[in-house]
Amino acid sequence: MSNTHRSSFSGKIGFVLAAAGSAVGLGNIWRFPYLAAKYGGGIFLLVYLILVVTVGFTLVTAETALGRKTGQSAIGAFSSLSKRWGFLGVLNSVVPIIILPYYCVIGGWVIKYLVTFASGGGSEAAGTGFFTGFVSQPVQPILWLALFLALTLFVVLGGVEKGIEKVSKLMMPALLVLSVIIAVYSITRPGALEGLKYYLLPDFSHFSFMTVIAALGQMFFSLSIAMGILIAYGSYTPKDIDMEKSVKQVELFDTSVAFIAGLMVVPAVFAFSGGDQAALNAGPSLMFETLPKVFDSMGAGNVIGFIFFLLVLFAALTSSIALLEAVAVTFQDRLGWSRRKSTLLSAAGAMVLALPVALGYNVLSGFTLLGFNMLDFFDFVSNSVLMPVAAFLTCIFITRVVGIETVLDEVKLSSPFKRQRSFTIILRYVAPVCTLAIFVSQLLSSLGVISI
Repeated sequence: MSNTHRSSFSGKIGFVLAAAGSAVGLGNIWRFPYLAAKYGGGIFLLVYLILVVTVGFTLVTAETALGRKTGQSAIGAFSSLSKRWGFLGVLNSVVPIIILPYYCVIGGWVIKYLVTFASGGGSEAAGTGFFTGFVSQPVQPILWLALFLALTLFVVLGGVEKGIEKVSKLMMPALLVLSVIIAVYSITRPGALEGLKYYLLPDFSHFSFMTVIAALGQMFFSLSIAMGILIAYGSYTPKDIDMEKSVKQVELFDTSVAFIAGLMVVPAVFAFSGGDQAALNAGPSLMFETLPKVFDSMGAGNVIGFIFFLLVLFAALTSSIALLEAVAVTFQDRLGWSRRKSTLLSAAGAMVLALPVALGYNVLSGFTLLGFNMLDFFDFVSNSVLMPVAAFLTCIFITRVVGIETVLDEVKLSSPFKRQRSFTIILRYVAPVCTLAIFVSQLLSSLGVISI
């Protein structure tokens, strides 16, 4: 389709904050801290940072360059460069379609907790069985997910510059400020010092192969790789924006939020649990079951809980906005629909798919697919199968099909690209191995062979 009237970001700041918003999400707030605690604290943090500035930088730059070069969403980007590889654009485009529905369900849970703490119900939220009791109801979770989806829809309907960019410029700085406030409060709690040391000081005796795999998986999913989002946002990026510098800034923002989230969570839970690392290995329940108990044990627990879930809501919204945008622009580009029609129908489809996810904890609790409930099934298909496969094939596509110069020339339109040599080596040899490692480890984890 023609891109003559395609929307665009107003400048570098708009792209950086929007792309950072797509990367900063629920995974930064709860998944990063519990993985850091589980896999050695400081040594996990060190490995994660190394991976972000090498493999992460390479894959984010490659996808963004594909989008800017073609001026199209994922399907159009791949098919315009090679019709035989158009299927790869489909793989990338399917991922946000699968993720958005269950992301909205979790976003609805976040709003529920935000309202609970705002109304002074922190002690209630900290009570045993509160979360289970909430998700076991068939109606409430649907209402909250509908509200979350409506907020997402409102922003995306506003367009790229007046909707996504404008909201990102507001939410991302606010998210960072709120994170710092809670982090400072957390590390100054009695007993938090030991948790802070564990989180910040690398202990190489805790290093293992699984430390690398866990850090690699977190980096991969946190940066929105292989979701079609970076390609879509790249297509909105003006040619004169320094891509190399912009990608570095996106990574800096995303990694900073993850790092600060660790400062918020690890020391506080250490202090609350008396140094029990098992309390941090709670996985998804960390955010909805463990942390409310931690907040309730603090002074001003309702205030801290409210601020925490407000920043989580901002993080969840910026990611869901990116997901809905990636879905909508695919229909807009491929079917020639108007932006409004594409967005409304994409949101309606997300709502339909979100219903069985929300009902999977109550009415459909006995229904499973491949042994997973609906949320875990959607997560497995997108994160464990489609994303690593799409990323691996993207590396092959660029280096073996269209030629790596296709990406290099696009980046060098606006950047001196000082990291061209390392970028080329990583994209040719390192990134494919890493994406395969994620795929195999995620499959083994899903089968219960290993634990991530």
